[in-house]
Amino acid sequence: MTRDEAQALDAADPLAFAQGRFRLPEGIIYLDGNSLGTLPAATADRLANVVTHEWGGDLIASWTKHAWIDEPQRIAAKLAPIVGAKPHELLIADSTSVCLFKLLAAAVKARPGRRTILTQQRNFPTDLYVAQGLAEMLGLTLKAVPADEVASAIDQDIAVVTLTHVDYRSAAFHDMAAVNQAAHAAGALTVWDLSHSAGAIALDLDGTDCDLAVGCGYKYLNGGPGAPAFLFVAERLQGELHSPLQGWMGHAEPFAFDDDFRPVNGITRFLTGTPSILALAALDAGLDTFEGVAMRDIQTKAGALSQLFIDEVEARCGDEVCLASPRDPAARASHVSFAHPQGYAVMQALIARGVIGDFRAPDLIRFGFAPLYNRFEDAWRAAETLAEILATDAWNEPRFLARAKVT
Repeated sequence: MTRDEAQALDAADPLAFAQGRFRLPEGIIYLDGNSLGTLPAATADRLANVVTHEWGGDLIASWTKHAWIDEPQRIAAKLAPIVGAKPHELLIADSTSVCLFKLLAAAVKARPGRRTILTQQRNFPTDLYVAQGLAEMLGLTLKAVPADEVASAIDQDIAVVTLTHVDYRSAAFHDMAAVNQAAHAAGALTVWDLSHSAGAIALDLDGTDCDLAVGCGYKYLNGGPGAPAFLFVAERLQGELHSPLQGWMGHAEPFAFDDDFRPVNGITRFLTGTPSILALAALDAGLDTFEGVAMRDIQTKAGALSQLFIDEVEARCGDEVCLASPRDPAARASHVSFAHPQGYAVMQALIARGVIGDFRAPDLIRFGFAPLYNRFEDAWRAAETLAEILATDAWNEPRFLARAKVT
């Protein structure tokens, strides 16, 4: 493809209008929205208003005057069309890891007599750590099997199946409906991690009969570094499940200051402590970038962007790199990984030339395509830059070989 042809695709892009909703640095091709979404243009003013006028001017009255107390539910409702759920099935709370712990513990308690949590080998590490810790705490077994053996491994001892929907390395994803069906047939519950799915591809949590899910707010949802996470509890389970981290924000009457915990009806019972209003304001602005956008258009563009990139890299780089993502666009989410023996150094050389992706051990260079703000020309230029670096061994410099703390 020529650069002019890539630009023509951008001119015909039905999502081109959304790029104006972001503040993109001049001269940078940002392909790391799968790790940290770029800054929405409205975020700075939104935060300034909360700090200066709401906190600074109205002080503690803002909990009522500006409805701070309802922010976790109000903002979560904006996620409903993004993930295919009802507004009252979603809640903004805590971090992804904390939300995962809450839902795994609640699911295990709801399936007494079952002693096993099932997951896949090489799941996202923090998900494994959370499940390992919970299993040790409760005297359970954590069973990890290859990804393609999950459904067949669900038996009568499985309390809950927990999976990351989109693999953080390859962008391959599970058949959500099939796994849910297999789990339910065996009487088990499912907990999905949507961190690499939400905002990148179309989801239908209700239509695929999901039980529980979590996800982060700082990747494709553009909520800022360390943004709050979200959790999903299907309406049919909200009366049955109980949060293991009981706190006053999940109490039926938090300002009655009772000694005994009485959970509020509905998903709000999964709140624990006082939410961070500043962090919620940033996530609110991030979710507004999806206003008027159909997730089917997001997924279509994600597939086209990643396919253009794969085609250009393989045409230009030959066997210098090896595709580590599914070749079929229908089996791939919104990021692309290539393997290279010196992947870390190659990525550092790319970053030095203004193409920002990231590296995942042991040898993967990873490129995240955020359809709201990435262009086809970005994918074309990134492939061109990668080819130049590999052709000249420009990565082979001490400054690129020295490992930083964050990769």
